[in-house]
Amino acid sequence: MVVVIKMDFKLFKEMLKRILLVTFTAAVLACQAAPKPLMLVEGIPNIKPDEQQSLVCKEIVALIENYNYKKLSVNDSISSVVLDNYIKALDPYRSYFLASDIKDFEQFRTTLDDAFRVGDLSAPFYIFNVYSKRYNETLNFALAHIKDKYDFNQNDTYVFDREKMPWVTSAAELNELWKKRVKYELINLKIAGTAEAKNTETLNKRYLDLKSQSAKLNNQDVFQMIMDAFTQAIDPHTNYFNPDNAERFNEDMARSFEGIGARLQLENDVLKIVEVIPGGPAFKSKQISAGDRIVGVAQGSGEFEDIIGWRSERSIAKIKGPKGTRVRLKIIPAGQELTAKPVTIELVREKIILEDQSAKKEVKTIQSNGKPYKVGIITVPAFYADFKAANAGDPNYKSTTRDVRLLIDTLKGKDKVDAILMDLRSNGGGSLVEAIDLTGLFIDKGPVVQVKDLKGNIDVSEDERAGVAWDGPFGVMVDRLSASASEIFAGAIQDYGRGIIIGTQTYGKGTVQSSIDLNKLVNPSILQRLASLVQKGPGASGLTIKGGKDVAPQLGQINLTMAKFYRVNGSSTQHKGVMPDIELPSYYPMDKIGEDTEPSALPWDEVQKSNFVAVADLSAVKPDLVKLHNERMQKSADYKALIQDIADMKKRELETSVTLNETKLKAERDSLEAKTLEKTNKLRASRGLPALKKGDKIKKDESFDFFEDESLHVLADFMQVKK
Repeated sequence: MVVVIKMDFKLFKEMLKRILLVTFTAAVLACQAAPKPLMLVEGIPNIKPDEQQSLVCKEIVALIENYNYKKLSVNDSISSVVLDNYIKALDPYRSYFLASDIKDFEQFRTTLDDAFRVGDLSAPFYIFNVYSKRYNETLNFALAHIKDKYDFNQNDTYVFDREKMPWVTSAAELNELWKKRVKYELINLKIAGTAEAKNTETLNKRYLDLKSQSAKLNNQDVFQMIMDAFTQAIDPHTNYFNPDNAERFNEDMARSFEGIGARLQLENDVLKIVEVIPGGPAFKSKQISAGDRIVGVAQGSGEFEDIIGWRSERSIAKIKGPKGTRVRLKIIPAGQELTAKPVTIELVREKIILEDQSAKKEVKTIQSNGKPYKVGIITVPAFYADFKAANAGDPNYKSTTRDVRLLIDTLKGKDKVDAILMDLRSNGGGSLVEAIDLTGLFIDKGPVVQVKDLKGNIDVSEDERAGVAWDGPFGVMVDRLSASASEIFAGAIQDYGRGIIIGTQTYGKGTVQSSIDLNKLVNPSILQRLASLVQKGPGASGLTIKGGKDVAPQLGQINLTMAKFYRVNGSSTQHKGVMPDIELPSYYPMDKIGEDTEPSALPWDEVQKSNFVAVADLSAVKPDLVKLHNERMQKSADYKALIQDIADMKKRELETSVTLNETKLKAERDSLEAKTLEKTNKLRASRGLPALKKGDKIKKDESFDFFEDESLHVLADFMQVKK
């Protein structure tokens, strides 16, 4: 959940000059000194940090201390939080570490801050290696006891959530815990109706797969976890991305990437095609289908590399590449054994636009008081923008605002809708610029958001483009997962009186992150010196593979919290979020999800109101809309079912254990399934749909979105009340 500003490189480089000229150069030179010896864990191949990660760690400390909005010092208190965050991330349910391990780790409680400042990562890597040993020990124990004889008629229980329980004190106690876990998983398979021999085979394969995935972890994975624990202690939205994660983040923001146009997934050490994206090279070739497996990759006319057993990101990096370049693949078609002769296919990479993850529309008709209303629903999954294409001068670069403008044109011209409803549910944010530009489609020129930087200066960001794309009745759907840029947009629409906000209190993320490519802060000559210090080899963390060639070390990216945003009415959305005009129950637990549940979150505050002119005053209309909404809810079977679902979910959240008695567990499952089916059929009957039988799936055209349906009714009310 992030609002990102892509800062002008020259401006940002000047701003960080005193850090860049001293610390980066000094850090690289310091890399040549002997690193602090890593405490080794016996019995496993220890994963070790490298010089590049040491450099990045030091620079993250420097950036945070000099430019994070909180203006804090990385000290012993931060160190303590980092240690707790890290241990919890590795073993959240206390299923691997022993109490003696946790006692051993206490030696690092107040020293991680000093270690990170000089780039010393030996302590957290040691902790990870201890975890890796325990993880594999427990899996080996589980594998050895899958074929044990278990009594499924005993009245024992398995505690699956041990987060608030003491750490186990001995290996024997941990083994007993894992025997119960094995028993629980076997019972689950048995209740599903498969044979005992098949169940042991399935569970054996499951644990072997977990061991295989663990063996593929490298020092970049560990470093990412360490930095996550560190930045989480600073604030919830300052994040470091290693090179692979940075690339994925930027592709997600752009809603595009360059490659063959296929979604890939590792399955049993083989890269499998799970989806062929329409319009891409793989789709156009008509030679590739979902389910095919890629076993070899070659660049252009180069030699093939066997990629079986590789990490997925390493294989994918070989397959992706700049548009216009050629890649050859060895493919085993779906349904054939891996021993079959592979088919060789050559593709030319293209730029792939992820349309299914972009804004889209549909038109629905709602009947209200005997009159039909056509409503265009625009679903916006994120505030995205292809910054790379925009900076390169591409006039057709992809962005949320551009996509929505085209959808509105169609809704007005072709569909001739009476109103528009924008769906921002589960939209975690994205580009701040897009939030401003999108607001400009619904208001004339004027301020949209106020941004206060770490010096206290307030900048008012305005929609400077005259005119609107839609001036008719308008509503916005939000929920607890609507955050950041979504809150800027929804808050501006509410403050201007431009539309009705419907849903639940939003996330409350009112901070602004600047996306900083660490490579752009380093002189190229220093990068080359660093390259000579980084160990080369398969999966080496310091090198990024593009088109089969090793290029300069990639340092990754940090999204640094450097500002806070405020609505034009002066209120921050931080902690409080946006309160809807028409409030619906939240299916997401409000006490577990949201900015106000984050210990390191910034507080709520206010600034002076901006100079804006509201489009309309809806204060007189809203009470009538609330009254009509409440009257509908009193009669709504869906509303009552939702309230009951939320109550049941809260009850289940309190459960930490489960019975290991097969008869009791099956009875509980059957009872729950029967109640769910009965409730579903009652709701289907109220909509004139036939009852389902056990095991039936709901057809796509029979699915019902209660939140959307009520929002459509609210919008119909709005049009009638206004008249």
